[in-house]
Amino acid sequence: MKVAITEKDALIVVDVQVDFLPGGALAVPGGEKVISPLNAYSKLFSESGAPVYFTRDWHPRNHLSFKENGGLWPAHCVADMPGALFPQNLALPADNKFIIAKGVKREFDAYSGFQDTPLLALLQERGIRRVFIGGLATEYCVKSTVEGALNLGFATFLLVDAIQGIELNPGDMEQAIKQMLFGGAVAITLTDIG
Repeated sequence: MKVAITEKDALIVVDVQVDFLPGGALAVPGGEKVISPLNAYSKLFSESGAPVYFTRDWHPRNHLSFKENGGLWPAHCVADMPGALFPQNLALPADNKFIIAKGVKREFDAYSGFQDTPLLALLQERGIRRVFIGGLATEYCVKSTVEGALNLGFATFLLVDAIQGIELNPGDMEQAIKQMLFGGAVAITLTDIG
């Protein structure tokens, strides 16, 4: 299957942040492997005049998702701290890029890039019809963002060569991919774009 990128398409890069990479506070094993393919996707979209959206966790220090506050996770991606930044080797296009902060309120967790963010409005404003989603981590924020896009009526492509999971339990990532595809997402890789 070959997919041509048009200006009615958008790339959504989910949560590729220092804290989710090796050495980070909530490292995704092998998370660094998504950077090179995402950079390639980003270049293709930019050259086609299609926008690229980068979501990021941008938590207050007392966020409810942190273990110290009764949540599941170690403190991570605290706003304006080094761990919340994008890694230097993640290529952000010079123009036509948008940065979407999520999980910015203490009492509200957001796995999806659409939860309590301007992402939907930004996509609608540009008349976007199809979204292409990759990033970290497969079974959490990627899955929630894909499901959000499908629920909102977007044709949704899952970039299977540009996602990586945490695998708290063996098979979590594979199960998440199956659920996304069952829900209507289409799995593609870089070789399918052209």
